[in-house]
Amino acid sequence: MAMTFSEMSGIKQWATVVLGGAVVTAALYFTMFKSQNDKNTAAQHALEDKIRENNELESYRPKLKQMEQQLAELKQQLEIEQRIVPDEKQVDTFMTMMDAEAQKAGVELRRYLAKDAKSQQYYTEVPFDIELDGPYYSTLNFFDRVSKLERIVNINGLVVGTTKNPSGAKAKHTYQYAPNESIIATFTATTYFSHDLQTSAAGPGTKPGAPAAK
Repeated sequence: MAMTFSEMSGIKQWATVVLGGAVVTAALYFTMFKSQNDKNTAAQHALEDKIRENNELESYRPKLKQMEQQLAELKQQLEIEQRIVPDEKQVDTFMTMMDAEAQKAGVELRRYLAKDAKSQQYYTEVPFDIELDGPYYSTLNFFDRVSKLERIVNINGLVVGTTKNPSGAKAKHTYQYAPNESIIATFTATTYFSHDLQTSAAGPGTKPGAPAAK
């Protein structure tokens, strides 16, 4: 016959209680405790990895300010280069700029004629035939101002005449000149604009410019 717990001797009862506790403890360990322990271990490893990653990033902190300064300098340099060689043709801006320098120098720009644009690998040349008249020293001042512009402008094909002999400057038209004007000049002013590599990969070509009379 099976013996009940109350019929067991004290030693057997105690042994039964210990054995039962051990079974329950083992069951809890392999179910709840071990699972939680595995989660804690995984969390600890993740924390250690994150701390190690943060320490590695912290080593770059002294260089961050230097990198930000270099980035700002590169951005400023790019803005300067875009003023020197714009990334678009900006014909109206070019004409406005030349007119402003002419007014400051005290000369008149009478006519613009856009010639054929010449596409190179990284930039495009945009030449204009221009007629000018004004006093002698004002004319010199104008060309000096143009040479100091941020934007690149090359002057070539300069032909100079007098207001009494406009044909000497190969001018296309004559105007009512002011009494203090003595010089007539015709020349070609060439400016430049940049274009992206995708455009340049298509190969150099020629694009005709539209005449712009003033």
